[in-house]
Amino acid sequence: MRIVSIIGARPEFVQVAVLSQEIRKRHEELLVHTGQHYDDAMSGRFFEELSIPPPDLNLGIAPGTSSEQTGSMLRELARALASLDPDLVFVRGDTNSTLAGALAAKQLLLPLAHVEAGMRSYDRTMPEEINRVVADHIADLQFVTDAAAQARLASEGIVDGVHVCGDVMFDLFLRARERATFSLAPALRAMTQAPYALLTVHRAENTDDRERLAAIVAGFRDSPVPVIFPVHPRTRARIAEFGLALPESILAIEPLGYLEIVALECTARTIFTDSGGVQREAYFAGVPCVTLRDTTEWTNTVDAGWNRLSGANADAIAAFLREPPGPGPTRPPLFGDGHAAERIAAALDAPETAALVARARATRRARDHAAALER
Repeated sequence: MRIVSIIGARPEFVQVAVLSQEIRKRHEELLVHTGQHYDDAMSGRFFEELSIPPPDLNLGIAPGTSSEQTGSMLRELARALASLDPDLVFVRGDTNSTLAGALAAKQLLLPLAHVEAGMRSYDRTMPEEINRVVADHIADLQFVTDAAAQARLASEGIVDGVHVCGDVMFDLFLRARERATFSLAPALRAMTQAPYALLTVHRAENTDDRERLAAIVAGFRDSPVPVIFPVHPRTRARIAEFGLALPESILAIEPLGYLEIVALECTARTIFTDSGGVQREAYFAGVPCVTLRDTTEWTNTVDAGWNRLSGANADAIAAFLREPPGPGPTRPPLFGDGHAAERIAAALDAPETAALVARARATRRARDHAAALER
């Protein structure tokens, strides 16, 4: 089977790193990179560090608003998919690349698989929520992390083609954590010997709103511990644009590779983030997390007691710095057992998947035949 995997941002690179290895044992896979994360620190470095196969096609979509970027991706992905003629298209998570890839595939009558399906924050003001809902409702195969995600899909009428597999990001985390510490530069490694907090901020709801970004920065002003802050390129640009001064407690550094981030996550006292991926990685590492958002799709980590929501509230952030949120009484296996990629690959070999691909091929042939007759 020929599979096209559409990727464009950090979480998708992390997922591809482990899933592509399994898919390519039995199938042909082509990687199409939209270019959503175009900075080398946010893209090229991940490919090299995680031994991800180089993209077969990089669309190099220019940055812009979500609508502009998604529209450009949709146009270019439609051309790419028509040329590559895959049997199945994979999208992941909730990025603009996810939405554009899902729409392009279904408009071409191609079977669509969505990895990390069934997640909901129930906040329709977030572009990511719209992206994941649309992808879920038009996908043919849904690969979910747990039974709760399966139940959410069922409540929306999505019951066919749903597979509970675990989280491929957890698969990679388990493989990477043993060698992660050795990836740190000596200065950073020395900092991990004393208590510190880790901070990441990149979502548009925080970075593009001066009031919210200023409140987040203010929350760290009197931090009792150093705060290591790998700064996303968009966040750095907004900090400069808004004229915000970072407090002395914050050590602003360049974006880090996956292994470096994992190393810092594993030894942090507390992790402050607005990233869905980092929320999960905090749970994987057994480190309490504070989410700098008003809602989260990873409610299972909140319910387990390992994640708290602070929003962009300076007082709440400062309180969590003074008294880190206590971990939950237990850390249940919310994200599988480290074999999610194997389960996804096995589902591709199921008779039901073969039948899905055959039906789609027949439908496209019928469409093309009808179009030829009309000409």
